[in-house]
Amino acid sequence: MIEKRKTLIILTPGFAKDEADSVCIPVQQDFIRTLKRIHPALNILILTLEYPFFKGTYNWFGNTVISFKGKNKDIRKLFLRHRVYSKLKELSKENNVVGLLSYWCSECALIAKRFADKNNLKHICWISGQDAKKENRYPSRIAPRADELATLSDFLQEEFAKNHAIRPRYVVPPGIDHHQYRDTVGPKDIDLLTAGSLIALKQYEIFIEVIDEVRKKLPGLKTVMIGKGPEKNKLMSLIEKRGLFSNIVLAGELPHSSVLNYMKRAKVFLHPSSYEGFSIACIEALGAGANVISFVKPMQHEIENWQVVRNKQEMIGETIKILQDQKKEYRSVIPYRIEETVNRMSKLFSI
Repeated sequence: MIEKRKTLIILTPGFAKDEADSVCIPVQQDFIRTLKRIHPALNILILTLEYPFFKGTYNWFGNTVISFKGKNKDIRKLFLRHRVYSKLKELSKENNVVGLLSYWCSECALIAKRFADKNNLKHICWISGQDAKKENRYPSRIAPRADELATLSDFLQEEFAKNHAIRPRYVVPPGIDHHQYRDTVGPKDIDLLTAGSLIALKQYEIFIEVIDEVRKKLPGLKTVMIGKGPEKNKLMSLIEKRGLFSNIVLAGELPHSSVLNYMKRAKVFLHPSSYEGFSIACIEALGAGANVISFVKPMQHEIENWQVVRNKQEMIGETIKILQDQKKEYRSVIPYRIEETVNRMSKLFSI
């Protein structure tokens, strides 16, 4: 009798469409690649519900990805759930499933929880950001136990407990691949950098307003904004209104490797988001040798070279303070390695 392979099934709303796609949730990609490297015998099956926009099965760095093309408006949600559930039944018959890991407390967690309960399997939902908010109605429908929940940060653990009366038992912070940050010593020719989706939640108008104030003391200020999104035209209008096109480069959406190269050139990474689970961009910027300034404090403990401020004026003051410090040394700081993240999550599934 052929022994079934030890298998972890991962459910996610979106996943890289191929090995060249570095833009779709890079931290997720790093996690799965490292999981495979540390546990080469583990069979990893990735079920992606909404993205990419095609239906089928493909190989991604030795892992099997099954795409359901759920973003198609013609496919109703109940029908999608049925298809995913049927695939889970098929996969569980063929493999020795050690558990299911669902990304975010939403549709993926709902399907995974119901399947895990019926088949006596381990399920962990990894809460990553806005799914901890009060507006999220999925937690009441899923009714997870505390030991089925992990968060990216201390902040999210408290936020979820406050909003949904369940305190997630585990905190598994996102780590980065330290090998990508070996050559961080180089010219720091960008004063301020920010990167992310150009959406209202990220408050990039504050980034522009900070630049407008800082350039009054540092007229030659050089800044870069990376990303795309629905707020682009609004932000461009604000830049034009304040006459900042000579100070700001709008780089658009870039491959992950290009974003890291910009971070290695940056002195300060500004993250003006009003809400953030645990910004991987901030951790990457620290690894690249930049100082980080944000409004949201992800962990209860302090993180070196990461300043948390209460308002825009404090952000302006902290930025000027760093940029005017002639003795400032910029060096790589890596608070969490991706191997640590993998090991913490692996223990939850007894891998």
